[in-house]
Amino acid sequence: MSTTHASSLNHQRLIDAASALFFRDGINATGIAAVAEFAGVSKMTLYAHFASKDELIVAYLDQRNERWNAAVAQSLAAAELPADKLLALFDLHRQWLSDGGLRGCPYVNSAAEFPDRTHPVRLAVDRHKAGVKEHLLTLAQMAGLSEPQRLVRRLFLLLEGAFLTGALENDDSVFLVAKELAAELIAAAQPV
Repeated sequence: MSTTHASSLNHQRLIDAASALFFRDGINATGIAAVAEFAGVSKMTLYAHFASKDELIVAYLDQRNERWNAAVAQSLAAAELPADKLLALFDLHRQWLSDGGLRGCPYVNSAAEFPDRTHPVRLAVDRHKAGVKEHLLTLAQMAGLSEPQRLVRRLFLLLEGAFLTGALENDDSVFLVAKELAAELIAAAQPV
């Protein structure tokens, strides 16, 4: 195995380990040594890939965001009409909540652990949340819905609220209610 390939594998193993531990135990509760051990590498190897724990956290969040965007693209491709694509995002959020063991949103969890809005972790959280809003806005505009910005604020609140409530109540079926409310908002925003 080439040195470059081994380095790439170690880099990914570290992100995967961070992802598992940060999500399961919390970011501040998870030390660098635990991440390195979980990844099967030394702390020196970890620091060869990431200058700081903050850099590792941002890499974890950014890679999760890349996976999210790929899942969004796949989900949207399966729906035909823009309004149906908006509702498909509710199904996708529900799936990700369930797949995450109903442990909540890693971005909200990260924001709770890093209250400083200028911190690199919070900026990674903000990038992800802005991306979710951008998907909603693009779809609302494609559907020709009235007051798309206002609609996006409402749909985003439904998504976030359903994600948090689903985690708190250990019940992903709250997305069915959120999706039903979203359908009503979308129907009300249809051009006359």
